[in-house]
Amino acid sequence: TKEQAESLDIPLVTLDTHSKLDVAIDGADEIDPGLNMVKGGGGALLREKMVEICAEKFIVIVDESKIVDGLGPGFPVPVEITPFCHEHTMREIAALPSCKAAKPVLRMGSSSNNQNDGDEIAITDNGNYIVDLNFEENIKDPGTMASELKNLCGVVDHGLFCDMATAVIIAGSDGISVKEP
Repeated sequence: TKEQAESLDIPLVTLDTHSKLDVAIDGADEIDPGLNMVKGGGGALLREKMVEICAEKFIVIVDESKIVDGLGPGFPVPVEITPFCHEHTMREIAALPSCKAAKPVLRMGSSSNNQNDGDEIAITDNGNYIVDLNFEENIKDPGTMASELKNLCGVVDHGLFCDMATAVIIAGSDGISVKEP
């Protein structure tokens, strides 16, 4: 995106210089009926969340395949953790009450997809690791899980985006629909 903007002479800024945004527009990996979502499958979950928190409005654009009855089984929840004591942090994540049903897997290979496609630990743009939380059942309370993960020492951030979207635009076989909280 950066290279495309620069090639078109579109000026770019950072949150360091412009930390109040009118709107952020992005996609999502999964969205539940409460408009909670999983994002960051491409490994940039912390950076995405920082942008979206700075925006007055956060609009999400997805196709109908991203709409699910519950978060979890269809797409792993990425959790960015520090490399220091990462195995300890993974055990602590697994021990959280809200994560008991999760199978934490350290992402290997590229950090930009949620596939284990290499032998080296995937490193985020921030120099951290990603643990993908795999679920066989729907996450019962995404908000509680988000809080528990965020409060765990060693966790930088997670891919649960709860109560953040101001609108979700969905492209489906019947056309375009908009959901708002």
